[in-house]
Amino acid sequence: MSPSTGRSGGTKPGRRNRRRGRRLRTVDETSAGGLVLDETHGHAAIIGRLDRRGRLLWSLPKGHIEAGETSEQTAIREVSEETGIDSKVLRTLGTIDYWFVAEDRRVHKTVHHFLLEAVGGELSDEDVEVTEVAWVPLGELDDLLAYADERRLVRLALDLLSDGSAASGRSGTGSA
Repeated sequence: MSPSTGRSGGTKPGRRNRRRGRRLRTVDETSAGGLVLDETHGHAAIIGRLDRRGRLLWSLPKGHIEAGETSEQTAIREVSEETGIDSKVLRTLGTIDYWFVAEDRRVHKTVHHFLLEAVGGELSDEDVEVTEVAWVPLGELDDLLAYADERRLVRLALDLLSDGSAASGRSGTGSA
């Protein structure tokens, strides 16, 4: 009888050895960003980036926290850099963390998300990391955003906006 290739112990020839010989260095990265709303709370600014296959994926603006910055300062800076919109933080929305492999390293990424209000600026896709930017009606975000965790944060923000607690900072400060 031939060895099993299922979960109960058997492997394809050579596969296990390749994995053993390739140890990936694990690193932690922390970013911040969020959902930036126009003054009427009718639209949100989102960014589109091309993935490796050339597909446009829409997401919330975010980026690495620089030395000496708070996560709130990073969110404001990244929103401005990636969308052209100046904003202020209204409240914490939550934290998303995930793993991925890039450049021979295993990355544990933590992203702190905030609900932000646009206070100025002009929509712009001048950031080299961004392919497109758009003001999108809040009701369309669930269909457009590529990542389930971000869609969940948007639903939380919509709930907060509908019950009037968006600017109070009462809830939603934990992990999402």
